[in-house]
Amino acid sequence: MGHRKPARNQAKKEPHAVPAVNKSSKKAEGHSIFTWLIVLSLLGVWMSVAVVWFDLVDYSNVVGTLGLYDADGDGDFDVEDAKVMLGLKETTVTMKTEEAPPTNEDPTENQKTKGSPVGESLKETENVKDEGPESVTEDKAPGASAFHSFDSLEIIDSTGELVVEDVPEETLELAATERYQGEESNTLQEEEISPIPEVTIESVAPPEKILEPEPAAEPGPPAESTPLATSETSEPIPESPRHQSALEATSETTKPGAPSEPTTESHGQESAAETTAETEAKKKKPKFFNKFDKTIKSEINAAEKLRKNGKVEEALRAFETLVQKYPQSPRSRYGKAQAEDDMAEKLRSNEMLLKAVNTYREAADLPDAPAALIKATLKRRADRQQFLGRTKGSLATLEKLVQIFPEDIILKNDLGVAHLLVGDNSGAKQIYEEVLAMAPNDGFAKVHYGFILKSENKIEESIPYLRDGLKSGAPGTDDGRFYFHLGDALQRMGDMNEAYDWYETGYQHGHFASVWQRSLYNVAGLRAQPWWTAKETGYTDLVRMLEKNWMTIRDEALAVLDSRSGLFLPEDENLRETGDWGQFTLWQQGRKAGISCKSVPKTCALMERYPEATSCKRGQIKYSVMQPGTHVWPHTGPTNCRLRMHLGLVIPRPGCRIRCTNQTREWEEGKVLIFDDSFEHEVWQDADSYRLIFIVDVWHPELSQSQRHMLSPI
Repeated sequence: MGHRKPARNQAKKEPHAVPAVNKSSKKAEGHSIFTWLIVLSLLGVWMSVAVVWFDLVDYSNVVGTLGLYDADGDGDFDVEDAKVMLGLKETTVTMKTEEAPPTNEDPTENQKTKGSPVGESLKETENVKDEGPESVTEDKAPGASAFHSFDSLEIIDSTGELVVEDVPEETLELAATERYQGEESNTLQEEEISPIPEVTIESVAPPEKILEPEPAAEPGPPAESTPLATSETSEPIPESPRHQSALEATSETTKPGAPSEPTTESHGQESAAETTAETEAKKKKPKFFNKFDKTIKSEINAAEKLRKNGKVEEALRAFETLVQKYPQSPRSRYGKAQAEDDMAEKLRSNEMLLKAVNTYREAADLPDAPAALIKATLKRRADRQQFLGRTKGSLATLEKLVQIFPEDIILKNDLGVAHLLVGDNSGAKQIYEEVLAMAPNDGFAKVHYGFILKSENKIEESIPYLRDGLKSGAPGTDDGRFYFHLGDALQRMGDMNEAYDWYETGYQHGHFASVWQRSLYNVAGLRAQPWWTAKETGYTDLVRMLEKNWMTIRDEALAVLDSRSGLFLPEDENLRETGDWGQFTLWQQGRKAGISCKSVPKTCALMERYPEATSCKRGQIKYSVMQPGTHVWPHTGPTNCRLRMHLGLVIPRPGCRIRCTNQTREWEEGKVLIFDDSFEHEVWQDADSYRLIFIVDVWHPELSQSQRHMLSPI
């Protein structure tokens, strides 16, 4: 008993010995774990930084996997994403414009992680609408001159070749209005259009039509059915592609009585309306990607970014690589066509542009091409064909488009214009009748239908269509041709007041230089007056030669006239109200008619010494014979770039007279009258026998040599 007491006492004396040792070891163990967590966390952060900044791993090989952890929405995994994962930074969601590259991981697994910043980020970005290249329109946005086009320094000559010339000072033409071209240049050889596979296409909202100026091709011979002829005192207004270059841009002015600057409140309403319109437009952006193209969208986006940034060569190489790699990709081939289009602009190359034309066709022909891409591609193809002067090819492309999209009014209207461009007024008339049956109030169709009726000499019938079309204010209707023809039709019907009201409106809109001077192809700043003296023109040597040799010129004309060889052709341009009027042409658009000159060699030899006349690409040299009882309607010539000389050869008296604006004069044998036929003029032949004159057009004296060289023929 006594032996155990000391043991108990000893135990009581050391009650905390063992527990003290155990607590110390647990505390040390806790500190060790916490330290290692800190170290591992910091190591993770610095490893993330090293991966991004020091390329310690092949980032490109794992970007697809790391893309799942793109917490900040910037398209890649970087140090910012690492900070989010470690809880050092809050998640931010960024609107993405491109789809992430396809991965093998299921993103829903990450979304299932509750409380995970990455999961929340993916969930939020999942609902963001993708507005990447699927919303790309058919062309890049137009610039200052621009449709995505050749600039204003460039024209196409009558052979279809591209001509680039410096624009001399003060040569900008104003109020030039497009005309329809009857012939097509065949210089460039284009592949035949292969039929597009039949496809079932749901209703697709057409891409927004971009209205932009485009360089005009040199006009070819006018179509026989083209209205608006100005033979004796002018000649047919030339034909040109639908889009005009900056050299023939219209200078618009405000309509009389137009509203002044809107108030702040109205500005706010307009801004709200514009915002709503933009939102609606975004919702209806055409889809250019099929299912396969979406799987390679990142590659297409990269090539498209090069193109939009102006790196044309790199973009073309990138799209060519895509086409080789994915030959069945419509979007890749469309991008290649656009890049070729851009390259053609940069190089001023018709050959490259023709490649683009053919590539556009290839893109539209591919299986599974989206409807919106087919429409944009073929519309652009038709436009580029028209630019090259290949109007028949453009017509065929538009016909194919209308077959695919028969309910698209805009395409039908464009097809009608294409028919007019090749001189097929009857085909255009049928198209516009179809349009008006579908949309009776379509202003564009109305003015063009009225234009065609006017060309058929259905004067009274044309007036309501031209009038209603102009009043509609629809895009494409505010055109000098329509004001011109409506006023002319009203004049012929005897309604002079309304006729001059429309001429005034056309002048206010910038289409005419004045109510009297209604030419459509003008150079700004030239002296404008209806009647001129020889001294004012500076062509006194030419006038003296004509008056000195008038009998020689007359006798050769009489020999041709008496031979009844048919060299005097009847005026067939619908300028006469009554009578007979014939012409015999020696020079046309600055080109000599060699066969005609063989019949009057002395006259042609005399004229050869005067380049101001023989080189006048906007004029003619010809004989004009008018029989008794002839009246020529009031009309104007096409351009202010020339003056017109009339040498009297056989002038019966009295009864032969000409009015220019409000001044009326008579011809005299052996004397020259000079006037500017861009002003309104009218002719009467009420004598008892024929009247014979010699007409010589000369360049306006204020045009420089470089301007004369640059201007297109008329």
